[in-house]
Amino acid sequence: MGRIVKWLIYLIIIGGLALVAYAYVGPYFGADFSPPQTEVRQPVTLDAD
Repeated sequence: MGRIVKWLIYLIIIGGLALVAYAYVGPYFGADFSPPQTEVRQPVTLDAD
């Protein structure tokens, strides 16, 4: 049982490192992580009585 837990922890650490590496290297391979930027305008009614 201890071996399974140890390998699971190793797998989680390696997966986390791979995710961080992909976040840094991804834009060089065409992955775009930026959100779409659009301007939103909504009228606001202020009730200042």
